[in-house]
Amino acid sequence: MHVLTIRRPDDWHLHLRDGAVLNGVLPHSSQNFARALIMPNLVPPVVGAADAAAYRARILAALPEGHAFEPMMTLYLTETTEPDDVEAGFRDGLVQAVKLYPAGATTNSQSGVRDIGKVSAVLERMAAIGLPLCVHGEVTDPAVDIFDREAVFVERVLAPLRRRLPELKIVMEHVTTSDGVDFVRAQAANTAATITTHHLIINRNALLVGGIRPHYYCLPIAKRESHRQALRKAATSGDARFFLGTDSAPHADPAKECACGCAGIFTAINTMGCLAEVFEQEGALDRLEAFVALSGAAFYGRRPNEERITLTRQDEPVRFPEKIWTEAGAVTVFDPQMPIHWSVRDA
Repeated sequence: MHVLTIRRPDDWHLHLRDGAVLNGVLPHSSQNFARALIMPNLVPPVVGAADAAAYRARILAALPEGHAFEPMMTLYLTETTEPDDVEAGFRDGLVQAVKLYPAGATTNSQSGVRDIGKVSAVLERMAAIGLPLCVHGEVTDPAVDIFDREAVFVERVLAPLRRRLPELKIVMEHVTTSDGVDFVRAQAANTAATITTHHLIINRNALLVGGIRPHYYCLPIAKRESHRQALRKAATSGDARFFLGTDSAPHADPAKECACGCAGIFTAINTMGCLAEVFEQEGALDRLEAFVALSGAAFYGRRPNEERITLTRQDEPVRFPEKIWTEAGAVTVFDPQMPIHWSVRDA
């Protein structure tokens, strides 16, 4: 197959940042994606409906002319979040999900939740009204190895929460382990997981072999090869509980290439080409549309996009830019470390 036409995809986990970085990276998502679930971990975070409305306005103001793109807003869950504010944002059609960051787990998560018992009232209200909870699934216990944080989170936090609130819609964001995949598979349809482009392609060797390579550093951190293979099987299985959330997370190069570099991989530019390559390798090109355009929309109660995009395969590898340039500095584009033969055809 050399030409593949599918519904225009959605990205169910996207970081756009703000200001100069937002202006620089937004066009690379809005060019191919119809909708994206926008992460709220700004400084200060998007904690209330008014914050979400203001951030959405800034995103739309930065949207290039001619691009049709819907930013779907999320709220940053804190121990002081008000259930009434969350519900009001949801009823108004503004808030599509609430994001649980364990405090200290990732970029700008210091305002996150330390004691999940303190957000019970919010979670109960969300369960009652049908508002999804998106979780960054890692514990921050210093006694837990960083490569085990997701598995321990499933055991200590996610499984008990699932038992206590069986009606709550939960998305395990950027799942990275077979433990997370197995947990989702064992649940009903109201438990799902997003899978990133980069976790389908790299394992922890990409970060550590031959020297520390900061542009492969992300959180949750890439795991061993057996986990990557489990993610590939889940993504290409056709199981509607697994769908795309790129977790494309831009940082200017100086913030990555330093003694304490930021976590995040910028994949917005080449995600669709990389995914087509992965699905082709797995003999599952016929399931790519479900992963990127159908399953996530169904979980969030949205209609699939009617517009189509066309991917084409060429014999020679596609050359994607190594960097993009923003007023905040250069941002390095994800290098998949393998030839990519697919790209989105220009309209």
